[in-house]
Amino acid sequence: MSLKPVMTGRGLTKRYGRVTAMDKADFDLFPGEVLAIIGDNGAGKSTLVKALCGAIHVDEGEIRLDDRPIAFKSPMEARDAGIETVYQNLALSPALSIADNMFLGRELYKEGIAGAVFRMLDKKKMRDFARQKLTDLGLMTVQSITQAVETLSGGQRQGVAVARAAAFATKFVIMDEPTAALGVKESRRVLELILDVKARGMPIVLISHNMPQVFEVADRIHIHRLSRRHAVIRPQDFSMSDAVAIMTGAMAPPQEIALPEGALVSPPSVASAAGEVTSGR
Repeated sequence: MSLKPVMTGRGLTKRYGRVTAMDKADFDLFPGEVLAIIGDNGAGKSTLVKALCGAIHVDEGEIRLDDRPIAFKSPMEARDAGIETVYQNLALSPALSIADNMFLGRELYKEGIAGAVFRMLDKKKMRDFARQKLTDLGLMTVQSITQAVETLSGGQRQGVAVARAAAFATKFVIMDEPTAALGVKESRRVLELILDVKARGMPIVLISHNMPQVFEVADRIHIHRLSRRHAVIRPQDFSMSDAVAIMTGAMAPPQEIALPEGALVSPPSVASAAGEVTSGR
């Protein structure tokens, strides 16, 4: 079966004054895959992800969703298009309850005149939904679904953010270090969720420094170096040591970008980028 990319990025560039955070970066995400993005600190991974979900606007380049050019003006527009993001800083409102955070910006109203005219929230339905999603993740270790997020531990807060993204995404989910603040058991639940979402055909972009987790769940690994895509490899073709070596420049990247079988896209070769690195760019 032929696969068309869900989202592509070509020549994406973002500058902050004299600092180039992203330098002609490319990106490809295909249906049903877990695409891991790895790179050293400062390589531009978070900048790339923020550009894809509308948190920042690129200075140059084009992003296409379902082969249509898009330019999200805000994360809200990306969310309306079916893209959910779990940010590294969680993007939760500490003073609101768990249920309120789950439905922040998409609250459910009661049926009939109470909701249509008086805009009364259906708090019971929202609480039940939030409780079920956290239970599905195995993260229901909180005292009450109505307690404020600021009373939760770091791991519990991350669980709320992950559950929210998984519940509402329709195109794909972006997870920026989703297990960074979690314990071993909670991290395992999140990895199981990633595989479960993938099994339903929804793509996931996973940004992570945890190599064992990346190699466990990823179908392809996008290696970011010097503010651009340096290589894309398959976990079965390379070791974790190879991936780190490519990421740090100790090992030359493969000449071709790894693509899913049947992919209908011909991304630019990384050979030129490798030459720039070798020549001391």
